[in-house]
Amino acid sequence: MNWKNRLLKNFKLYAVTDLRESDPHFLKKAEDALKGGVDILQLRSKTLKDGELIRLGLKLRAVTRKMRKLFIVNDRLDLAEILDADGVHLGQEDIPVAQARKILRGRFKIIGKSTHSLEQALEAEKEGVDYIGVGPVFSTPTKPLYEPVGIDLVSKVADSVRIPFVAIGGIDAENMEQVLEAGARRVAVVRAIWGNSNTFKAAQKLKEILNHHEMPILQV
Repeated sequence: MNWKNRLLKNFKLYAVTDLRESDPHFLKKAEDALKGGVDILQLRSKTLKDGELIRLGLKLRAVTRKMRKLFIVNDRLDLAEILDADGVHLGQEDIPVAQARKILRGRFKIIGKSTHSLEQALEAEKEGVDYIGVGPVFSTPTKPLYEPVGIDLVSKVADSVRIPFVAIGGIDAENMEQVLEAGARRVAVVRAIWGNSNTFKAAQKLKEILNHHEMPILQV
């Protein structure tokens, strides 16, 4: 089992960017967050132009590869291919998983999918995704059109789904314990890292909380 497979099965902290404008300091912020404990970095922006995303993505790809962290692209299979990302994260309205697999065939590529109900989580597992996102657990400005699913869904997914799942949506150091007590062992955050001036310390604090909760030991 290579390091990518091992990290995919054992990751705890997943950081999703929400880039709304160009930030010349973002590469340093991302590198610090990775050093602080982020296991997976997802490149996400609904506003930056493709050229800018590619320039930043290539730099992030180099950093994550050097540090042996996973690099995922949100939605865009074309950008994931251009950047040689480790995978892509799909939404409910994006390209079907089976079609995404055909496009990414022949190489180790991760496919994740957002889910907002137990039915969607079980369906995504049947589709063969590598992990699922469950949320938004709490209200969040990054997903203003979605009603919070609450920690009850986290518990249901923890009891029903065998593949890795990551709780996402409004999670921070203040409420993470609730999510972990509900059965999550992995969390994805946006503002809890990027909203801090010191992304290293922000990631480190989140990872410390996660490390206080046991995870199943991977058999290799």
